[in-house]
Amino acid sequence: MEVSIVALQPLVALIAGILILLIPRLLNYIVAIYLIFIGVMGLLGPGGLERLGL
Repeated sequence: MEVSIVALQPLVALIAGILILLIPRLLNYIVAIYLIFIGVMGLLGPGGLERLGL
């Protein structure tokens, strides 16, 4: 079973939103982790590294 980045984004956003509501101090860390996650998934997703010529 293959899970695409399009399917993961809403789930990650929902979890991040709930954590921010529960613990507002985590906002910086959650945003940073989310951006890193989305960036890595974008690079490693279908055809990701091929677009960079690697």
